[in-house]
Amino acid sequence: MSFNTDKITGFKEGFLWGGAAAANQFEGAFDKDGKGLSVQDVTPNGGFGEITDGPTEDNMKLVGIDFYNRYKEDIKLFAEMGFKTFRTSIAWTRIFPNGDESEPNEAGLKFYDDLFDELNKHGIEPLITLSHYETPLHLSKEYDGWVNRKMIGFYENYVRTVFNRYKGKVKYWLTFNEINSVLHAPFMSGGISTSPEELSEKDLFQAVHHELVASALATKIGHEIMPEAEIGCMVLAMPTYPLTSNPDDVIAVMESERKNYFFSDVHVRGEYPGYMKRYFADNNIELDVTDEDLELLKNTVDFISFSYYMSSTDTADQSKKVKGEGNILGGVHNPYLEASEWGWQIDPKGLRIVLNDFWDRYQLPLFIVENGLGAKDELITDENGNKTVNDDYRIKYLNDHLVQVKEAVKDGVDVMGYTTWGCIDLVSASTAQLAKRYGFIYVDRHDDGSGSLDRYKKKSFNWYKEVIETNGESLKA
Repeated sequence: MSFNTDKITGFKEGFLWGGAAAANQFEGAFDKDGKGLSVQDVTPNGGFGEITDGPTEDNMKLVGIDFYNRYKEDIKLFAEMGFKTFRTSIAWTRIFPNGDESEPNEAGLKFYDDLFDELNKHGIEPLITLSHYETPLHLSKEYDGWVNRKMIGFYENYVRTVFNRYKGKVKYWLTFNEINSVLHAPFMSGGISTSPEELSEKDLFQAVHHELVASALATKIGHEIMPEAEIGCMVLAMPTYPLTSNPDDVIAVMESERKNYFFSDVHVRGEYPGYMKRYFADNNIELDVTDEDLELLKNTVDFISFSYYMSSTDTADQSKKVKGEGNILGGVHNPYLEASEWGWQIDPKGLRIVLNDFWDRYQLPLFIVENGLGAKDELITDENGNKTVNDDYRIKYLNDHLVQVKEAVKDGVDVMGYTTWGCIDLVSASTAQLAKRYGFIYVDRHDDGSGSLDRYKKKSFNWYKEVIETNGESLKA
């Protein structure tokens, strides 16, 4: 007997190249065809900003980029780039405007019927997130979001409805977007109306537990209704490096990374890991966990998807753990890395590390469903009279990250696909700006609400088209 020593040279046949967006960040039409309000409609300054009493004119998400009315035009552009898949989300409040109704809104269901049909017509596989920072506002105000166990039932009603409606049209599903982000943004991620200052750690982890149970329940229901479907979890991935080789720093990193691994551990292994049980015991956190909950958690995912934008650095020295440039979620500045205009540290090799770590830990297929560079783009007129953006900085960012994905594939990691975040310009989740652009397609809309909403291809449009056409062979190492 001998090992197969054939060298893996690149992305596998059938690799799912594409792009990603979220309903609340690009659809607009926030009050059309029976749609209700979500938590996004009252956060005009982004997920970490103030919460208003209702929609305000300065909330860019209310119009977004008008994808709701222009989706056919945009999907045609995605098809021109060669997309094999497109990730978007269903706005929960289009289907159940308040979230706790018994009967769905038909107009909302029909919109996604038409959207998925259009994608399938162009040979683009829909990759659909069930809950992407879009908790119905009513559920947040009335029930305090996921702190309340009743949310599991409301979510179950919603997912049963969309699974039954779209079976045969959608094969790939994600249960919650960046589910671990609830620890950092409880209102945006978990619809929790209690202020972060007043929210107890017990209630926060109770909300986490309810989401994990709901995610497992959705996986179970999805497999029953759609045996051919593949259902994954989605986590925010951020590899963390020790500031020094001091063992205390290494332990600090271990504990920091476990706050993220906890979520994927439960999704993949179907039970709470020992380190979290210790954390709960050490911090006197006693959760309401039923035997039925523990049984439901055994319904594990088919694959792991994640977002990757940056790495972090950590230390046991509390005096050095300050937020600042490159540290939006804490940690310390890494002197070896450059940062984007918004202070997100750029670390392509961190993506290879993430892929290998997840693969070594779980041996499940991996899907990179968000990766991209937010930057200030300048629309110009080229020598041929066409409006475009010379976004070489974006090309370099994406090329360098995809080269590291290719390295991970050569390492033996099973990577299903790659969808760049904001493949068409949209409203930023963290800042609610349109000035922070990610797309291959420029949308003429600005932070003051002005603009024609016309679409223009950036230089990166044809670059990504070639990457897809060559299945990654055009990348420059």
